[in-house]
Amino acid sequence: MPPATRIQRARQSLDDPSIEIASEEATAEVGVDVSDDAGDPYPEYDDMEEDEEGADEEPDVFPPPGLKEISSLASWTVSTAKPGNGVAALRSPDPAHFWQSDGPQPHLLSIHFFKLVSVVSIRLFLDFEHDESYTPTKIQFLAGMSVHDIQEFAELSLAEPTGWFEVSFDNVGRIEPDDQSDDEGSSKVIDWSKRPVLRAFLVQIRILENHQNGKDTHLRAVQIFARDGTEQSKRAAVEAKAALPMRTASHPTAKRKEDNNIKVAAWMMDPDLR
Repeated sequence: MPPATRIQRARQSLDDPSIEIASEEATAEVGVDVSDDAGDPYPEYDDMEEDEEGADEEPDVFPPPGLKEISSLASWTVSTAKPGNGVAALRSPDPAHFWQSDGPQPHLLSIHFFKLVSVVSIRLFLDFEHDESYTPTKIQFLAGMSVHDIQEFAELSLAEPTGWFEVSFDNVGRIEPDDQSDDEGSSKVIDWSKRPVLRAFLVQIRILENHQNGKDTHLRAVQIFARDGTEQSKRAAVEAKAALPMRTASHPTAKRKEDNNIKVAAWMMDPDLR
Protein backbone atom coordinates (compact mmCIF):
# COMPACT_ATOMS: atom_id res chain seq x y z
CA MET A 1 0.00 0.00 0.00
CA PRO A 2 1.39 3.42 -0.95
CA PRO A 3 2.36 5.68 1.98
CA ALA A 4 -0.16 8.31 0.94
CA THR A 5 -3.00 5.76 1.19
CA ARG A 6 -1.93 4.67 4.69
CA ILE A 7 -1.83 8.29 5.88
CA GLN A 8 -5.28 8.95 4.42
CA ARG A 9 -6.79 5.90 6.16
CA ALA A 10 -5.20 6.88 9.46
CA ARG A 11 -6.78 10.30 9.26
CA GLN A 12 -10.18 8.75 8.52
CA SER A 13 -9.88 6.47 11.56
CA LEU A 14 -9.16 9.46 13.76
CA ASP A 15 -12.28 11.24 12.46
CA ASP A 16 -14.47 8.13 12.77
CA PRO A 17 -16.48 8.21 16.11
CA SER A 18 -17.08 4.46 15.93
CA ILE A 19 -13.42 3.86 16.82
CA GLU A 20 -13.86 5.71 20.15
CA ILE A 21 -17.10 3.84 20.94
CA ALA A 22 -15.43 0.51 20.26
CA SER A 23 -12.56 1.36 22.60
CA GLU A 24 -15.01 2.28 25.38
CA GLU A 25 -16.90 -1.01 24.90
CA ALA A 26 -13.64 -2.94 25.07
CA THR A 27 -12.68 -1.16 28.28
CA ALA A 28 -16.07 -1.99 29.81
CA GLU A 29 -15.67 -5.67 28.89
CA VAL A 30 -12.27 -5.83 30.57
CA GLY A 31 -13.71 -4.19 33.70
CA VAL A 32 -11.28 -1.26 34.04
CA ASP A 33 -12.86 2.00 35.12
CA VAL A 34 -11.04 4.93 33.57
CA SER A 35 -13.46 7.62 34.70
CA ASP A 36 -12.41 10.42 37.07
CA ASP A 37 -14.65 9.00 39.83
CA ALA A 38 -12.88 5.65 39.86
CA GLY A 39 -11.34 4.46 43.10
CA ASP A 40 -7.61 4.76 43.68
CA PRO A 41 -5.98 1.42 42.76
CA TYR A 42 -3.08 2.21 45.13
CA PRO A 43 -4.62 3.38 48.40
CA GLU A 44 -1.34 2.83 50.26
CA TYR A 45 0.10 5.88 48.53
CA ASP A 46 -2.67 8.01 50.03
CA ASP A 47 -1.37 7.14 53.47
CA MET A 48 2.11 8.15 52.40
CA GLU A 49 0.81 11.52 51.20
CA GLU A 50 -0.98 12.05 54.52
CA ASP A 51 2.25 11.27 56.37
CA GLU A 52 4.09 13.80 54.21
CA GLU A 53 1.47 16.44 55.00
CA GLY A 54 1.87 15.80 58.73
CA ALA A 55 5.65 15.83 58.50
CA ASP A 56 5.65 19.61 58.95
CA GLU A 57 4.43 19.25 62.55
CA GLU A 58 7.20 19.82 65.09
CA PRO A 59 8.10 16.68 67.04
CA ASP A 60 8.40 16.65 70.80
CA VAL A 61 11.79 17.82 71.94
CA PHE A 62 13.62 15.38 74.23
CA PRO A 63 14.85 16.15 76.72
CA PRO A 64 12.83 19.34 77.31
CA PRO A 65 14.89 22.55 76.95
CA GLY A 66 16.86 23.28 80.10
CA LEU A 67 16.65 19.71 81.45
CA LYS A 68 18.74 16.54 81.36
CA GLU A 69 17.62 13.02 82.21
CA ILE A 70 19.43 11.49 85.18
CA SER A 71 17.74 8.08 85.28
CA SER A 72 21.01 6.38 84.37
CA LEU A 73 22.61 7.64 87.62
CA ALA A 74 20.43 5.31 89.70
CA SER A 75 19.94 1.64 90.49
CA TRP A 76 16.37 0.54 89.76
CA THR A 77 14.62 -2.20 91.76
CA VAL A 78 11.04 -3.46 91.77
CA SER A 79 9.11 -5.35 94.43
CA THR A 80 8.02 -8.15 92.05
CA ALA A 81 8.12 -8.81 88.32
CA LYS A 82 6.99 -11.33 85.75
CA PRO A 83 9.86 -13.09 83.91
CA GLY A 84 10.89 -10.92 80.99
CA ASN A 85 8.96 -7.87 82.26
CA GLY A 86 11.28 -6.49 84.90
CA VAL A 87 13.52 -3.44 85.18
CA ALA A 88 15.12 -3.99 81.75
CA ALA A 89 11.71 -3.77 80.06
CA LEU A 90 10.80 -0.68 82.09
CA ARG A 91 14.07 1.06 81.18
CA SER A 92 13.71 0.23 77.49
CA PRO A 93 13.17 3.30 75.26
CA ASP A 94 10.42 1.40 73.43
CA PRO A 95 7.04 2.11 75.13
CA ALA A 96 5.78 -1.27 73.86
CA HIS A 97 7.83 -2.84 76.69
CA PHE A 98 6.66 -2.55 80.29
CA TRP A 99 7.20 -3.65 83.86
CA GLN A 100 4.56 -6.14 85.02
CA SER A 101 4.32 -6.88 88.73
CA ASP A 102 3.70 -10.35 90.13
CA GLY A 103 2.53 -10.10 93.72
CA PRO A 104 0.25 -8.33 96.20
CA GLN A 105 -0.31 -4.57 96.25
CA PRO A 106 1.21 -2.07 96.72
CA HIS A 107 3.71 -2.52 93.89
CA LEU A 108 6.97 -0.67 94.53
CA LEU A 109 9.53 0.84 92.18
CA SER A 110 12.61 2.14 94.03
CA ILE A 111 15.16 4.36 92.28
CA HIS A 112 18.41 4.58 94.29
CA PHE A 113 20.81 7.31 93.12
CA PHE A 114 24.55 6.99 93.62
CA LYS A 115 24.81 10.60 94.77
CA LEU A 116 22.56 13.35 96.06
CA VAL A 117 20.56 14.64 93.09
CA SER A 118 18.37 17.68 92.53
CA VAL A 119 15.21 16.57 90.74
CA VAL A 120 12.96 19.17 89.10
CA SER A 121 10.65 16.99 86.99
CA ILE A 122 9.33 13.41 86.90
CA ARG A 123 7.00 11.87 84.34
CA LEU A 124 5.69 8.40 83.54
CA PHE A 125 4.02 6.70 80.59
CA LEU A 126 0.76 4.72 80.89
CA ASP A 127 -1.45 3.10 78.25
CA PHE A 128 -4.98 2.14 79.28
CA GLU A 129 -5.94 1.18 75.71
CA HIS A 130 -3.59 -1.80 75.80
CA ASP A 131 -3.23 -2.50 79.53
CA GLU A 132 -6.86 -2.10 80.73
CA SER A 133 -7.10 -3.60 84.25
CA TYR A 134 -3.30 -3.49 84.61
CA THR A 135 -3.35 0.33 84.37
CA PRO A 136 -2.80 2.19 87.69
CA THR A 137 -5.47 4.51 89.04
CA LYS A 138 -3.70 5.68 92.21
CA ILE A 139 0.06 6.25 92.48
CA GLN A 140 2.10 7.70 95.36
CA PHE A 141 5.52 9.34 94.99
CA LEU A 142 7.98 9.43 97.87
CA ALA A 143 11.56 10.68 98.27
CA GLY A 144 14.27 10.90 100.90
CA MET A 145 17.81 9.96 101.86
CA SER A 146 16.97 6.25 102.45
CA VAL A 147 14.05 3.88 102.91
CA HIS A 148 13.90 4.88 106.59
CA ASP A 149 13.08 8.57 106.10
CA ILE A 150 11.25 8.81 102.76
CA GLN A 151 8.22 11.10 102.69
CA GLU A 152 5.33 11.40 100.27
CA PHE A 153 5.48 14.50 98.09
CA ALA A 154 2.89 13.79 95.38
CA GLU A 155 -0.03 11.54 94.40
CA LEU A 156 -1.70 10.85 91.07
CA SER A 157 -5.32 9.77 90.65
CA LEU A 158 -5.98 8.71 87.06
CA ALA A 159 -8.92 7.58 84.94
CA GLU A 160 -8.11 5.57 81.79
CA PRO A 161 -4.76 7.35 81.22
CA THR A 162 -2.87 7.15 77.94
CA GLY A 163 0.41 8.98 77.35
CA TRP A 164 2.92 10.91 79.47
CA PHE A 165 1.88 12.30 82.85
CA GLU A 166 3.83 14.89 84.85
CA VAL A 167 4.20 14.51 88.61
CA SER A 168 3.18 17.61 90.56
CA PHE A 169 5.88 19.36 92.62
CA ASP A 170 3.43 21.63 94.45
CA ASN A 171 4.28 20.05 97.82
CA VAL A 172 8.02 20.35 97.17
CA GLY A 173 8.04 24.13 96.87
CA ARG A 174 6.14 27.14 95.65
CA ILE A 175 5.82 27.70 91.90
CA GLU A 176 5.62 31.30 90.75
CA PRO A 177 2.43 31.94 88.71
CA ASP A 178 4.39 33.80 86.01
CA ASP A 179 6.57 30.72 85.41
CA GLN A 180 3.71 28.31 84.79
CA SER A 181 3.07 27.30 81.17
CA ASP A 182 0.32 24.75 81.68
CA ASP A 183 -2.16 26.65 79.49
CA GLU A 184 -3.19 24.72 76.43
CA GLY A 185 -1.35 25.89 73.35
CA SER A 186 1.23 27.85 75.32
CA SER A 187 4.70 27.92 73.78
CA LYS A 188 6.43 29.62 76.70
CA VAL A 189 9.77 28.11 77.68
CA ILE A 190 9.88 27.11 81.34
CA ASP A 191 12.59 28.70 83.46
CA TRP A 192 13.61 25.65 85.48
CA SER A 193 15.94 27.70 87.65
CA LYS A 194 12.84 29.12 89.37
CA ARG A 195 11.11 25.76 89.86
CA PRO A 196 11.16 23.80 93.16
CA VAL A 197 13.96 21.26 93.57
CA LEU A 198 13.62 17.82 95.17
CA ARG A 199 16.97 16.80 96.69
CA ALA A 200 17.13 13.07 97.44
CA PHE A 201 19.10 9.84 97.22
CA LEU A 202 15.97 7.71 96.81
CA VAL A 203 12.76 8.17 94.81
CA GLN A 204 10.05 5.56 95.28
CA ILE A 205 6.85 4.99 93.29
CA ARG A 206 4.01 3.07 94.94
CA ILE A 207 1.12 1.78 92.83
CA LEU A 208 -1.82 1.34 95.20
CA GLU A 209 -4.79 0.65 92.91
CA ASN A 210 -5.53 -0.45 89.34
CA HIS A 211 -8.47 -0.06 87.01
CA GLN A 212 -11.27 -2.61 87.41
CA ASN A 213 -9.69 -3.76 90.70
CA GLY A 214 -6.80 -5.33 88.83
CA LYS A 215 -4.16 -7.09 90.91
CA ASP A 216 -0.92 -6.67 88.94
CA THR A 217 0.15 -3.53 87.17
CA HIS A 218 1.84 -2.31 83.99
CA LEU A 219 4.21 0.66 83.98
CA ARG A 220 5.77 1.45 80.62
CA ALA A 221 8.30 4.23 81.31
CA VAL A 222 9.57 6.56 84.03
CA GLN A 223 11.85 9.53 83.40
CA ILE A 224 13.55 11.77 85.98
CA PHE A 225 15.04 15.15 85.07
CA ALA A 226 17.44 17.65 86.64
CA ARG A 227 18.50 21.10 85.49
CA ASP A 228 20.95 21.16 82.61
CA GLY A 229 23.88 23.23 83.84
CA THR A 230 25.49 23.34 80.40
CA GLU A 231 22.37 24.88 78.90
CA GLN A 232 22.29 27.55 81.61
CA SER A 233 25.98 28.35 81.15
CA LYS A 234 25.49 28.73 77.40
CA ARG A 235 22.54 31.04 77.96
CA ALA A 236 24.54 33.12 80.47
CA ALA A 237 27.46 33.38 78.03
CA VAL A 238 25.16 34.60 75.26
CA GLU A 239 23.56 37.18 77.57
CA ALA A 240 26.95 38.39 78.77
CA LYS A 241 28.22 38.73 75.22
CA ALA A 242 25.13 40.71 74.25
CA ALA A 243 25.69 43.04 77.22
CA LEU A 244 29.25 43.97 76.17
CA PRO A 245 29.60 47.59 74.91
CA MET A 246 30.28 48.19 71.25
CA ARG A 247 33.74 49.54 70.40
CA THR A 248 33.64 53.09 69.04
CA ALA A 249 36.23 55.66 67.94
CA SER A 250 36.45 56.91 71.53
CA HIS A 251 37.45 53.46 72.79
CA PRO A 252 41.03 53.36 74.19
CA THR A 253 42.06 50.71 71.69
CA ALA A 254 40.81 52.76 68.77
CA LYS A 255 42.54 55.84 70.18
CA ARG A 256 45.86 54.05 70.37
CA LYS A 257 45.58 53.21 66.70
CA GLU A 258 45.02 56.86 65.82
CA ASP A 259 47.85 58.25 67.97
CA ASN A 260 50.86 57.64 65.74
CA ASN A 261 53.48 59.68 63.86
CA ILE A 262 52.44 58.62 60.39
CA LYS A 263 51.48 61.60 58.23
CA VAL A 264 48.85 61.04 55.60
CA ALA A 265 50.32 61.76 52.14
CA ALA A 266 48.34 63.46 49.42
CA TRP A 267 48.26 60.33 47.29
CA MET A 268 46.63 58.42 50.19
CA MET A 269 43.62 60.74 50.23
CA ASP A 270 40.39 59.99 48.43
CA PRO A 271 40.59 60.92 44.76
CA ASP A 272 38.84 64.08 43.66
CA LEU A 273 36.62 64.24 40.62
CA ARG A 274 37.87 67.00 38.35
